[in-house]
Amino acid sequence: MNFRPRHRDEPEINLIPFIDVLLVVLIFLMLSTTYSKFTELQLTLPVADAEQQRDRPKEIIVAVAADGHYAVNRNAMEDRSVSALAQALGTAASAGKDSVVIISADATAPHQSVVTVMEAARRAGLSQITFATQSSTAAGKAK
Repeated sequence: MNFRPRHRDEPEINLIPFIDVLLVVLIFLMLSTTYSKFTELQLTLPVADAEQQRDRPKEIIVAVAADGHYAVNRNAMEDRSVSALAQALGTAASAGKDSVVIISADATAPHQSVVTVMEAARRAGLSQITFATQSSTAAGKAK
């Protein structure tokens, strides 16, 4: 009698044929799929000039000269006070509170002049303020 325990080998599953079958199915699906564009609708997209679409009435351009003088929408101002500038901004704001104040200051303008424009815009109730700049290539050509 043989009383030694028998060691049974565990069954082994070979995955290589399974992977081969999956690759064949994948290749079949890739070759049988058509990649066509949907050309049923012929569309003609509208053409627009970006400069014409720009909403000019919302813009208030405040120019600050090198000596601290102001011009609101190309109208020169004699009075440099904050209250006079706020009044001019209020009358120029045709779009109301949605108007955008564009500060176009000279590079050598006093800092206080720019701060005065910002304070006047706050007093006029205009909260959207941006600064106009020029590219370095345009500045080089201007010299």
